[in-house]
Amino acid sequence: MKTINFMGPRKIWFGISLALLAVGLIFLIINGGLNLGMDFVGGSSIHATIGKTFEVSEIREIMDKYDPEATITHAGQNRDQVIVRTKLSFDNEKRAEIIKAFSDKYSIESKNISFETIGPTVGKELAMQSLIAVLLAFAGIMIYISVRFEWRFGLAALSALFHDTAMMVAAYAVFQIPVNATFIAALLTIIGYSINDTIVIFDKIRENLKIEHNKKIDYDNLVNVSVTQTLARSINTSVTTLITIFALYFLGVPAIKDFAFPMIIGVVSGCYSTIFIASPLWVILRQKFKVSGVR
Repeated sequence: MKTINFMGPRKIWFGISLALLAVGLIFLIINGGLNLGMDFVGGSSIHATIGKTFEVSEIREIMDKYDPEATITHAGQNRDQVIVRTKLSFDNEKRAEIIKAFSDKYSIESKNISFETIGPTVGKELAMQSLIAVLLAFAGIMIYISVRFEWRFGLAALSALFHDTAMMVAAYAVFQIPVNATFIAALLTIIGYSINDTIVIFDKIRENLKIEHNKKIDYDNLVNVSVTQTLARSINTSVTTLITIFALYFLGVPAIKDFAFPMIIGVVSGCYSTIFIASPLWVILRQKFKVSGVR
């Protein structure tokens, strides 16, 4: 197989990433931050058992009076239940009005409608726990890669993971998608997925590095050969994964879509960073911090 020159236009690869991240940053500033969902800022969740099939637009007509931005999803095995999530907290009077509106429209008893309130304190705790989880994942990966390979591999891999995380945040900033707990779950999943692909390429680089250790090494060519040798695997893995995630996104319920969308962004970004970001960064670090010997 002909060796592909990935290293030659590396400034272009870096430039594409920086441009996309800059767009995300601009939208982040314009919108005043991410659109944090109920899980992080608090709010109310309404769970009603309708007892028959219904259209989301029907529930929307009820909720538009109280919160036009509330999210509405089907629930239950027979899709005869509804879950409404809103960032607002309702007092007893408003709750009574909503219960009456549901009862009048669907002739259901008030006991079939329940409210759950999440306070802002709980949301802040969840945000802090999510941040700690992500930082611990980054730290664990950095330690593992540094021990398994060397610290330059670890730093390059960590930079690629930060790239993937920033891309997912940028996408949410541009489209103003509510950030809830499912986003954090998808983010941690992508971190694990992306590092797996990166390790495959790094392992091939190390293997080729050992073969060439008695020669004057052209690191650019070494990476080009290594990435070319693993390219088919990286692309095939990403494509097959995306097929499954797209199926979940287009055929799944809204709750599944909330998980699938960041996964799509993450898989695409992870494949890109594995090929075009991690390996070139390793070459830069290797040339800047030269050492003798190979681990």
